[in-house]
Amino acid sequence: MARLTPPAIVILGAGALETARRIRMLYAGCQVHALQGRVEADVSYTELRAHLCDLYARGTPIIALCAAGIVIRCVAPLLSNKGVEPPVLTVAEDGSAVVPLLGGLAGVNVMAREIAAALNVSPAITTSGELRFGTCVLNPPEGYALADIAQGKRFVSDLLAGESTRIEGEAPWLDDAQLPRSESARLVIRVTPRAWDGRDDELVIHPRSVVAAVAVPSPGASSNTDTDLATNSDPDTQTTSGERIAALVHEALNAHGLAPLSLAALLIPSEHMANPALADAAASLNVPLRFAQAGPEDGEPPSNLLHAALRVPYQTLHDDAEAGVALALAALAIDPDTIGRTRGRLTVIGLGPGSAELMVPAARTALNEATDILGYETYVKMAGPLRADQRVHGTDNREEMQRARHAFELASTGRSVVMVSSGDPGVFAMAAAVLEALEEGASTNADWRAVQLAIVPGVSAAMATAAQAGAPLGHDFCMLSLSDNLKPWSIIEKRLRHAAEADLVMAFYNPISRARPWQLDKALDIVREYRTAATKVVLGRDIGRAGSTLRTITLGELRSSDVDMRTMVIVGSSTTRAFANGIDGDEWVYTPRWYQ
Repeated sequence: MARLTPPAIVILGAGALETARRIRMLYAGCQVHALQGRVEADVSYTELRAHLCDLYARGTPIIALCAAGIVIRCVAPLLSNKGVEPPVLTVAEDGSAVVPLLGGLAGVNVMAREIAAALNVSPAITTSGELRFGTCVLNPPEGYALADIAQGKRFVSDLLAGESTRIEGEAPWLDDAQLPRSESARLVIRVTPRAWDGRDDELVIHPRSVVAAVAVPSPGASSNTDTDLATNSDPDTQTTSGERIAALVHEALNAHGLAPLSLAALLIPSEHMANPALADAAASLNVPLRFAQAGPEDGEPPSNLLHAALRVPYQTLHDDAEAGVALALAALAIDPDTIGRTRGRLTVIGLGPGSAELMVPAARTALNEATDILGYETYVKMAGPLRADQRVHGTDNREEMQRARHAFELASTGRSVVMVSSGDPGVFAMAAAVLEALEEGASTNADWRAVQLAIVPGVSAAMATAAQAGAPLGHDFCMLSLSDNLKPWSIIEKRLRHAAEADLVMAFYNPISRARPWQLDKALDIVREYRTAATKVVLGRDIGRAGSTLRTITLGELRSSDVDMRTMVIVGSSTTRAFANGIDGDEWVYTPRWYQ
């Protein structure tokens, strides 16, 4: 069975929560998804059909604690290719029944047995092969791949019709299977890295036991062949180079009669980590990309990469120095995580204002895939739930640059690191600190330059507050931090005056603190020189978190005592207006898109 992404446990109400929590303990990174407004959970959704379809389309395994018919009707329009569907199961709210629905080739029955064992019930498995043989022959374990699914179905059909089989090669996962066996059987289960020749009496399973090493020339290096794969800044050339790398590997595999599905990893010299063509090549080959730094004693590339990176006995089948490709064949499937190292990643994310439903999906994906999570301790706690195997590096809120450098140190060793900010990471948050650290450190640390850096946007505090109030940022606006920790107060005053004179809506971050209680009053004095007392002001405190409050007052009414460090202050322009929304006397506030 291939390694699964963490499943989503989908519930409708509080009655299923206890069972959901028991199931969640089985799978690292697993989260409970609940209907918004009915129960607090890791993830909230508003409409079941849309949510299930979205999970299914993204290939996320689904464990739905509701009636099987509900799930079937929801995902039915998406059913097309049995070979690519994720596991989908339904479980009774009280845990009394476990029913696998979809994903027989993706391990749904394995999951059903795991969940049923945890709940102390019997799974309702109906797959003929599984019931007869005690295993899904067409679902080999991680590290193995079925050569042809259509042939596999015919093969199992013959077994169910009464034929026997024999096994050639190492298939320990079938040792306890109740297969009808005979040494003289016509049908054979063959475990081999060799390409399947199309015989209909074979079920061929390929162990991922081959590693392809490609010695990419350094930029500017001379080459006497058309196989020069040097790093190139031209996107079109990079694509061609990626395709060329994949083609060379395929040529080497074909020369030795090896199946592409037997390939476990693409191995590249470490100095080329940042070349995007290599990621294209690995994606084309559908294998992980790994890197190694060969020592001078290891011989000439590409075989030296194999010697430096592989930690298992192997034989070199192919070593073409001119083409820059070498193949290593191991006796058993190879775990890619034991080959060299991966390219490190640093992803800077914004959690949004605090509630799970306002975190963008890409941020949650980055958190799920992370090995290490860094950030201000309060924000790291907001990012949960986290897996027990993830390392958490919580720090004080004033240690931004140290935190950013630490993130690059971790990522440069091949780890997948997430830097957590609240709101949007690019708005008075960690994205700028990370880039500053990279600019300062990259000149002396080549490993930092090789880190795959991504910045995932989030819902900023200003946007979240504005959305609850209506649309006060509907026209030109600016965001200003009133903190003078990183800039002098004279600069803040100058920018306040210009923004107020320009009649921009203003969103104030860090408006007041115990260390600087006077600054908000000073800022308001400046704004009042250019705005009337009737100007609308929105105060949003802890928007998106428990206990949030939203108030609309006027500039004339506003006092510094109305505000604390957790309050977002939005001061309207001369055109900002408000009207009653008909709910508890509240108002909608907006700034028209036109201007007089």
